Amino acid sequence: MKLETKRLILRPWKYDDAEELYNYAKDPRIGPVAGWPVHTSIEDSRQIIKDVLSAAETFAVVLIDGNAVVGSIGLMIGEKSNLDISEDEGEIGYWIGVPYWGQGLIPEAVNELMRYGFENLGLKTIWCGYFKGNEKSRRVQEKCGFQYHHTEKDKNLPLVNDIRTTHITCITRAQWQEELRSGQI
Repeated sequence: MKLETKRLILRPWKYDDAEELYNYAKDPRIGPVAGWPVHTSIEDSRQIIKDVLSAAETFAVVLIDGNAVVGSIGLMIGEKSNLDISEDEGEIGYWIGVPYWGQGLIPEAVNELMRYGFENLGLKTIWCGYFKGNEKSRRVQEKCGFQYHHTEKDKNLPLVNDIRTTHITCITRAQWQEELRSGQI
């Protein structure tokens, strides 16, 4: 399955995407702030595509203009989420390569994945989160209409051997529909 926006295609990851994934995921400004380790080789990235990014509702973020993979976005539903949510709820996670920061691409992708989750999957609430200090991620969530819900302290992150504070946000289907009607998203 593939989703499309004005500037992006969201499509399943392919094994052949490993080199483009590695080009961004080797940058220490990407993974650690999101809770995963820096990729150490193209083979490492291939393994991540196989083991993690091949999950259902996980997409490569691809520029329509040039067809380049520039990031990743996923919707984890119910028990697949990192949060304790029901089967009619989902959690969005995302990242984008440093050269594409500040261009509004991830908010565009998040808005499309919310549309898909609410309209196609019938989700009632979509959750998101960011670690304390990750202002870029916080800003994406604000732009997309997510509202602060709660904070979880002392979250163990074994992939990066760290303990962090996580701020959890969410948006309900009704809130999303109202944001659409008012033109806020």
